[in-house]
Amino acid sequence: MLYEARMGGVRVDIRVPVGRPIPEVVEFIHWCEAVGLHGVGIHDHHHSGRDAYVSLALAAARTQQISLYPVTSNTVTRHPLVLAALANSLHEVAPGRVSLTLAPGYLSVEFAGRRRASLKKLRDDVIVIRRLLQGQEASSDKVPMRLRNWPRSPLPVLLTASGPRLLELAGEVADGVLMLVGLDPRSITAARGHLRAGAERAGRDPKELQEIFIVPIAIGERSEVRNWPRRQFREGQHWLEYPSRSNLYWLRKACINLPEDMEPSGISDALADQICDAFGLFGEPECCAERLIRAYEESGVRHVFLFPAHTFDSGYEMPRKEIEAFDRVIGPRLPGR
Repeated sequence: MLYEARMGGVRVDIRVPVGRPIPEVVEFIHWCEAVGLHGVGIHDHHHSGRDAYVSLALAAARTQQISLYPVTSNTVTRHPLVLAALANSLHEVAPGRVSLTLAPGYLSVEFAGRRRASLKKLRDDVIVIRRLLQGQEASSDKVPMRLRNWPRSPLPVLLTASGPRLLELAGEVADGVLMLVGLDPRSITAARGHLRAGAERAGRDPKELQEIFIVPIAIGERSEVRNWPRRQFREGQHWLEYPSRSNLYWLRKACINLPEDMEPSGISDALADQICDAFGLFGEPECCAERLIRAYEESGVRHVFLFPAHTFDSGYEMPRKEIEAFDRVIGPRLPGR
């Protein structure tokens, strides 16, 4: 039975990479549905050689209830009209189960030799895509366009945000946000303040915006998983600075002040424990369940996107350990199960 977020419940989604041939990824997502996960986000990395939207469409045909979305598409390597058509196509296969998530672009843009979208471009493109998905005419680069076929029921367009400016932009123009801000109540309060500021600037009600919290997760003994803050994501980039240095901003909101020139290998065990507690779910499954329940009780966190901790080289490993932990321990303990 699908794990639903009823009154007072918590929805749990998870990142699934295209780390195996697409038919295997589809069966993996079918397993995610079977254990009761609410949703799956597939990373949209062109350089993987496997397309996120093909994978999502096949997964939609193989499943019945699980929510599906790309994590995350950009408007640099795909034109807004193309993204709107892809989103509508998925919606036709899985009506009511599809969202579109957008960001300035990271690895997909980098490996295509392009520059990330500016905030202005992203703002304009989100407005265009939302209009197209509502059956309205829109204009991109002064070219008018319209979808011949569009969703007749809502298809949310969300921004993926790790910094204050993107959070405010989400509040201004999107239907909601996937935000990487940690789980500390002070960080969440600050993040919601930015989201609210953007919404109010545009005359919108921030209560109508969908919130999904991106939550890093590492299952294992605490003595091992607390090493993640000391690691490198790839050469020249600390794990704590992935996908951006905004992570340090949210840690400061949680009163964890790391110097700009920090050397992560020198982080003490005590400080690593503080970072892990503020940033996500790190430890045995029971500890992860307790931390997630605490975030629900302290800050009203009701929808999370589990983001398995990884490096550049391990980013395509399938999250079997995390799903098994959810099935056995985390899911059954959450409100609304």
